[in-house]
Amino acid sequence: MVSHIKGAGRPPGFTYRPIGNVHTRPTASTSVLHCDEIPASTLAQRFGTPLYIYSATLIRQRMQIFDQAFRRAPHTVCYSVKANSNLGILRLLAVMKCGFDVVSGGELERVLHVSRAAGEKVIFSGVGKTKEEIQAALDANILLFNIESESELRLLAECARRMKKAASIALRVNPDVAAATHPYIATGLQRHKFGVPIAEAVRLYAEAAKNTHLRIAGVSVHIGSQITDVKSFGAAMRRVARLVRKLRVAGHSIRYVDAGGGLGIVYTGDPPDFRRQAGAYANAVLRPLRGLKVHLLLEPGRCIAGPAGVLLTRVLYKKTNGGRRFLIADAGMNDLLRPALYAAYHAIVPIKASPRNAAETVDIVGPVCETGDFLARDRELPVIQEGDLLAILDTGAYGMVLASNYNTRPRPAEVLVDGKSVELIRRRETIKDLLRGEV
Repeated sequence: MVSHIKGAGRPPGFTYRPIGNVHTRPTASTSVLHCDEIPASTLAQRFGTPLYIYSATLIRQRMQIFDQAFRRAPHTVCYSVKANSNLGILRLLAVMKCGFDVVSGGELERVLHVSRAAGEKVIFSGVGKTKEEIQAALDANILLFNIESESELRLLAECARRMKKAASIALRVNPDVAAATHPYIATGLQRHKFGVPIAEAVRLYAEAAKNTHLRIAGVSVHIGSQITDVKSFGAAMRRVARLVRKLRVAGHSIRYVDAGGGLGIVYTGDPPDFRRQAGAYANAVLRPLRGLKVHLLLEPGRCIAGPAGVLLTRVLYKKTNGGRRFLIADAGMNDLLRPALYAAYHAIVPIKASPRNAAETVDIVGPVCETGDFLARDRELPVIQEGDLLAILDTGAYGMVLASNYNTRPRPAEVLVDGKSVELIRRRETIKDLLRGEV
């Protein structure tokens, strides 16, 4: 008996399965949340909580589906490292021959640590590249620099000249397309810090063409993150396609179009079939580029890693204040920032499937000394007891990467589950680790 999580729709990664004697008829009380083939309760007992767990099976499956959606066009999938940068995750994707999108020298170093060869399929984005980061990327012979300002263009040219290199570039153009997402993660409007106005692109490409150390290679765009309405992607690509044609008329060789990332996931209710969602996204991106004969670069992150991760936490205390019920968990805003930062919703489920019909409405909060330290508010759950384990779903992206040591709290361990095998891919920090760098 295998029961998929209601409202999650993420087989085969996370399912309720019976444990114990196989000759005993399974009941709801014996069904426990599993990551691949391993009970989450076993992982919590072995590695402690809070604990991030990831399904390698689901990461592979979603990457394969995403890649297959673009089979009609030459393309390279460059996983967005900022979504989840653990070396174990990057190594898993490098084996699948993925490229990588990085936004810092540190992320580039992570990719190179996993595979020096992967450096040749790296796209370097970000508005604040330093001279040292640019030099490291030139030394790694990366595929493409996404340029976000005229000043950055000049610095790159100077670094390339000093190193006697030719840097392949694309300008990240700002198409002024509104995306239906949280304002903190929208990036495609003129009031945002990202990219250069699309109206200025022709002039900047002409400037770049004069420099023998810059090699014009493509056009890049990125309108935001956590976008589930694919129409905005189509609108952006129509503007990019017009620019590509204009640049080619001006004599520039445009081989690549970097469509960015941003395809979202559904955090509430039953999500759409990912194969269908990826297909709709591919159609929206590819249709405006028809006939241009470009190599498409894609930067998925959240849609690959997000549903493949869960944060396990244990309930420390139950309390009531003025009639309001609280579950105080050992995971807090320093472990998972998204609810406090974005008022983001994450489904939360008990590790054990409960046969009880009784439910209560609770706030699930952490131990951090902030009123904003909450994981969920006004959430209806089966009656939970002190010591019970909970799973916070869809935390594989922008979970651990946003974690901090606020209140001098060590960050969680991370575990990668692949079928029946379990690998600790980040050990739990200790207080000694936190104090080591201080003098």
